[in-house]
Amino acid sequence: MGGAEGEVKQEEIVIVGAGICGLATALAFHRKGIRCIVLERAESLRSSGVAITILPNGWRALHQLNVASILRKTACPILGTKDIWLDKNKQKDMPFISGEARCLKRSDLIDTLYHALPPDVVKFGHQIISVKLDPQTSYPMVQLQDGSFIAAKVLIGCDGAKSTVADFLELKPTKLFDLCSIRGLTNYPNCHPFAHDSVRMRRNNVSVGRIPIDSKLVYWFVAHPWMQADNIASLDTELIRQYTFNLVKGFPKDVVEMVKNSDLDSLCSTRIRYRAPWDLLLGSFRKGTVTVAGDAMHVMGPYLGQGGSVGLEDAIVLARNLAKTMSSTPTDPTNVKEAIDHYVKERRMRIVQLSTQTYLTGLLIAESTSLLVKFACIVLMVILFRKASGQTKYDCGTL
Repeated sequence: MGGAEGEVKQEEIVIVGAGICGLATALAFHRKGIRCIVLERAESLRSSGVAITILPNGWRALHQLNVASILRKTACPILGTKDIWLDKNKQKDMPFISGEARCLKRSDLIDTLYHALPPDVVKFGHQIISVKLDPQTSYPMVQLQDGSFIAAKVLIGCDGAKSTVADFLELKPTKLFDLCSIRGLTNYPNCHPFAHDSVRMRRNNVSVGRIPIDSKLVYWFVAHPWMQADNIASLDTELIRQYTFNLVKGFPKDVVEMVKNSDLDSLCSTRIRYRAPWDLLLGSFRKGTVTVAGDAMHVMGPYLGQGGSVGLEDAIVLARNLAKTMSSTPTDPTNVKEAIDHYVKERRMRIVQLSTQTYLTGLLIAESTSLLVKFACIVLMVILFRKASGQTKYDCGTL
């Protein structure tokens, strides 16, 4: 835990959350020779979860963190994409030509980032309950659940969609789509029969996605209109599997078998949450020397598969902007604020564009969206995002 009640510890950079973005940000600072700590509320590394697709822009960031070669050994490349409309007996095949893409087990990514860090960086069992600015120094202080405090020259919230640090920055609350996503892994001991393609099948208002991770492990998701029953089903993995099994009736036999044989421990069901594009455009992402990154900054729907990759970009850009300032002695708070402002400026339009594209896609998918609104979304998508894979060409630059 943090220490005795009322005790104040001093740190240079404090990152909240040992998820993908938090660990990547810590590793980016480590690569620049700058000490930081990561506060994680769990008692051990949260390597549980399902899988995450890393697209070319994400691999550029992983290369900067010097872990790309390790992670390539854990997953096969995605060679193409297939969109299948079962109701219309229609199929669209496309080779994956815009660069490297792989679907990684979340635990492989988390473990790799964690083990690339010095052993004393992540502090487990440290749950923050509040953030405030020290009236004398204007530097941030976080209060832990045990009553102790940690003072930092920089505080970075990488604590997810329900971020305590984002609340301190007074960001607008995240919003919910009327869509639910069920995700899981299925292991095929004798190897699966699927090509290494990203496949999406649609039937009525249910969408099934499937991406092989390697020759034996397959990641899949089922997206459908959110219902009250989803709240009940999400409480128990056996219920999730049975609920999903009922959703995919009428899909090809290999889909039904994939759900039936899924790993119970991997199953999760969540309603899709996002931060509105207009909130990202207008929001203030710095207060004093406090900022946010990853889902705490820009949680978005999964429709582009960019959530994890964009969080990795954040890590590179943030560390690059802060490195020069934090390396100087003594640290000037004004320079730190300017460095954070540069980070926010560099990231804002990037995340607004991605958020807008995912928001429009979510409206098109949602059953509750009117035909007129869907037509407007299609027009905007054609005008603004003619090339669907254009976002993968982004380069976050060097550390």
